[in-house]
Amino acid sequence: MIGLAATLAGCGFVDSRSPLPMPAFLRAKEAEPPPPEAPPDIKRLVGEKLDAVFVSTSRPANVRVSQPLHDPRGPGWTACVRAELTSVMGQPLGTQTYRIFIDDGVISDRRRAEGEDTCATENYEPI
Repeated sequence: MIGLAATLAGCGFVDSRSPLPMPAFLRAKEAEPPPPEAPPDIKRLVGEKLDAVFVSTSRPANVRVSQPLHDPRGPGWTACVRAELTSVMGQPLGTQTYRIFIDDGVISDRRRAEGEDTCATENYEPI
């Protein structure tokens, strides 16, 4: 046992996933996952960055947002945004819903809400 410990001492700590049965004090600790971000002020964020969600020519009106939820893909947040939109030709498109992804307080991605999204059952508040 002393010989094995001396051999490993020269190599540093053993990886925590090592198949060797090593005492806990010889194993390197696994990295802690990053703490989740604080919930964003979704109304302010969307209100200040409408162009990150909608094309400016769509003239979004009656914009509403859902409460932010933790993004299951990482430490960020996700929310739903709804608005009455207009086509480039000036024709009403009706209510359109988008899922937005927020990382480090910035809208990092957006996509049209789909069937598997929870956007259809969310409660919305005007911005």
